[in-house]
Parts: sequence; C-alpha cells; structure tokens
Amino acid sequence: MHHHGYLWAGPKERFDQEALRRPPHPEPPPAGSRPELIQRYREVAAEFPAGDLPPLETAYWLVKPPSLVRGTWGEAKEAASWLGERLAAYAPRFASAGERDVTRLARLVDAAAGQLHSGTDVSYGFYLERPTFLSLAVVTCSPNRAGPGLACPVA
Repeated sequence: MHHHGYLWAGPKERFDQEALRRPPHPEPPPAGSRPELIQRYREVAAEFPAGDLPPLETAYWLVKPPSLVRGTWGEAKEAASWLGERLAAYAPRFASAGERDVTRLARLVDAAAGQLHSGTDVSYGFYLERPTFLSLAVVTCSPNRAGPGLACPVA
C-alpha cells in the first residue's frame, strides 16, 4: 500500500462544473438521443480522465494523468506530513480566519495520518481569497478501498 498526493487550486466557478468532475456513465446515450446530450456525453468522457479538476469521489484521482501526482509515499505519516506542509503554505490565503487556526490544522493532519494508515483516502477543500478554491487529496493506492479496480497511475 502507498499514497499519492494531489493538489488543485483554481477559480471556484471552474471547480463548480460538477459534470466534469464525475466519471462519464458507462453507457453512452442511445442512438437517436438529442444531439446536445450526445455532445455533452462526449465532452465529459474526454474531459474527466484527462482534466485536472478534482473528482467528486476522491478515489477517481487514480484515473487522472500521472503528471497530476504531486508526491508518492509508502508511509501514511509521510503523506500526512506533505498534506500538513501544503496546509501551512496555503493557510495565510484561507478565506476564513477559523480555518487558519494552527491547532485546527494540526488536528486535520493528525486525523489524515490515522485515516491513511487505515487505508482511507483524505480530501480537504478550502476557499481562498478571491473566488478561488483549494483542493488537497491523498489517495491510498494498491488497492484503493473505495475503488479497488482502479489502477495505480504510476505503476
């Protein structure tokens, strides 16, 4: 078992494009469907696996391009440490003063270490100044509990 780290920061309106953050339905629209439905399916089918938007289900980071992996660790504590470093780096930009609280952030890192040790993925999101959103995730790989059939992106 190992862990991969992911980070995305970008415009909140892009983050809110939920259709592009879901895997496409396994079956395409039936023949004779409205052209706009077929076009939307094609757009999602092309964008989801190749795009950098955080998936709605954390495990689906594993189907994204390997270039999006920000780090790989064999130990949960190392992965949680990376997460803590990212939180510390972005904390001054958090929109809410309560989210910047050092004690709160330390608790998040401790909780993440425990979750990762047990094989559970971790995903955190924060609003930054301006309408920007930060998504941080550490995904357990080989196998992933939520998506045991998902292949390791860097195998």
